Amino acid sequence: MPKIKTRRAAAKRFKKTGTGKFMYRKAGSSHLLTSKTRKRKRDLRKDVEISEARVKSIRRMMPFI
Repeated sequence: MPKIKTRRAAAKRFKKTGTGKFMYRKAGSSHLLTSKTRKRKRDLRKDVEISEARVKSIRRMMPFI
């Protein structure tokens, strides 16, 4: 049997919290910020919890995390 490997792209994007939820950073906060409102930029700073529908596929990509 081959080794089970973690998908590195997923490991870089998603982090697991202490309670077992997966979080990720929102896209769009690196450039072209002058056209975005203050509220929108403030909301981009926050991490977001992954929806329940996607959790199964994320767990499969990261078996050891």
